[in-house]
Amino acid sequence: MTETLPADLVIDAADEVAIRQHLTLVALGKRPADRAVRVGRLLDVCGRQWLDDQEIVISGRRVAWVGPAGAYPGEVAERVDNSHLAAVPGFGEVHKHIESSHLTPEWEAALTLPRGCTWTCEASHEFSNVDGVNNIEFWLAARRAGMPAKIFPLPGSAVPPTAYEWGGGHYGYDEQRAFLKGHLNAVGLDEVMDWPAVWNPENPSHDRLWGMIRATFEQRGVVEGHAAGMKAIDDLNAFAAAGMASDHEAWTADEVRERLRRGLFVELRPHSLLEILRDLISGGLSDWSQFALCTDDRSCSDTLRLGGTDRNVRLAIEAGLPPEIAIQLVTINPARHMRLTPWVGSVSPGRYADLVLLDDVSTLSIAEVWADGEKVSEGERYLKPVPAIDWPVWARRTVNIGRDMTAADFAIAADPGRASMNAAILRPFHWADDFITMELPVEGGEVRRDESRHVTKFAIVDRFSGEGRTSRMFWLGTGPSTADTALACSMGHDKHNIWVVGSSDAAMAKAVNAIRANQGGWALVHAGEVVATVRYEIGGLMTCRPAEELDVEMQALYAAGAKIDWMYEPTYSPRWWAGFPERLAFATLTCAPWRWVLVAPSPLAPDGFVNVSNGKTHKVVW
Repeated sequence: MTETLPADLVIDAADEVAIRQHLTLVALGKRPADRAVRVGRLLDVCGRQWLDDQEIVISGRRVAWVGPAGAYPGEVAERVDNSHLAAVPGFGEVHKHIESSHLTPEWEAALTLPRGCTWTCEASHEFSNVDGVNNIEFWLAARRAGMPAKIFPLPGSAVPPTAYEWGGGHYGYDEQRAFLKGHLNAVGLDEVMDWPAVWNPENPSHDRLWGMIRATFEQRGVVEGHAAGMKAIDDLNAFAAAGMASDHEAWTADEVRERLRRGLFVELRPHSLLEILRDLISGGLSDWSQFALCTDDRSCSDTLRLGGTDRNVRLAIEAGLPPEIAIQLVTINPARHMRLTPWVGSVSPGRYADLVLLDDVSTLSIAEVWADGEKVSEGERYLKPVPAIDWPVWARRTVNIGRDMTAADFAIAADPGRASMNAAILRPFHWADDFITMELPVEGGEVRRDESRHVTKFAIVDRFSGEGRTSRMFWLGTGPSTADTALACSMGHDKHNIWVVGSSDAAMAKAVNAIRANQGGWALVHAGEVVATVRYEIGGLMTCRPAEELDVEMQALYAAGAKIDWMYEPTYSPRWWAGFPERLAFATLTCAPWRWVLVAPSPLAPDGFVNVSNGKTHKVVW
């Protein structure tokens, strides 16, 4: 790269002018180019047509010229002949939580770049709920260190997720304005989730959320939506009227159609992709410009097994979309929606030189991936060094519990003289208006579990104050029936306090203490002993290691979990399965369609049990 040019890693307006002045002269042949890549076919995603025998001329990290092979008028330092391959733009994620890979960004890029993903709109409310102050610095650190993948962070509206939660981050008008105004890589406001707070002026989060929306409009950013469980036409009209530009929560083709009719950009996730697309195709839908494919949440273990953005495209092709349209749904469509077309989304002059080279278009077989103008992978083998980042203490020390937890922290005291007490009970993905009520036995002055009815103890431990404040109650149809056993995790969407479920209070305390020692991750206690841990030492959400190394720990956790008897009861979510209850990490969500939830103790919910749609609280036993 020309030494006098900016590094071109993080977008800066002054640097952008210098880069484009240079590219203009390279395109005219008045300055030499760094390399030219010849391809047999190039997909023009703007016009959805293949161009034969094309050459892509690169200067620095950008494309300077595109046209017929041999027609470029200038000098080229290096020529690469890939005329046996077809080129498409680098894939982009319109909505993804990199944290859900459980890898730090530089290691996540090493995993997903060979699978075609060269840029991501990072839905950043996960890490920002852990450390909102340093959130933008976290997401730009790996890029500044030379990572070829581009990250475009969107501050999350759910910081905190509701007014009944608190912790490591708080975003409102001032924070959103500073985030967008100070960083051109930041492109909008991610998934406005607390719908009751948007429409209801009496909700304690109402002003905070509208402040963030206002700041996003002021900076001409995109306001992303989150319409989970929203089906009523009145609600969808109100959702669009509030300024939400998109939704990624549609589960059926009819839900997609209703969103399209209200002008929403639809981001389709893989777990319902096949059914939705087949229905839309059979129904005659011909205009796919309002669609993108998105991964949202996917662990590195699942990416190793299934693929990344490339899997989303293959599913779309399997559903019946032509490959060219499926590729548009991860290139130009998300780039247009996020207003990023000057930098990504197409193989065009001025854009980053990101290419996915295919040896079979029909099956999306990836031979090579180029990013920032250089080859970064062959097949699934990543070729570049992973930047060595010494993550600072604010990223590495985020589990702040200043003492050892004990069994007493998880006990639920009974009223004196009672042989039984009524208990409020939830189950995973409990979307009903009312909680469940059961009568539970009292022994030794404490209200007890009832494993015969699949009732166990569930708790949330605050990991931010240093005090280990704990809320606890009884849950149905989850957790271990095996004695003296508990499972805990520091990833608890979206506040990411520690959740723990167990058949004894002592086992629950031991599991939380193991997570505290590792500064995050998973811990499984079986028969009173810690039998498996997984380390998420960065933010309590991620680890700074290769995907394969983390997967070894996860497989050991699954193997240990297979030796335990897990309770199970069906619930509202179709994605709640019997066996090892990994999806409990998502069962602590507090956005619609949740009503009654358990959060860490807070001023508005001292016992942690609160209806987030209206702010009502209730005792857990009475």
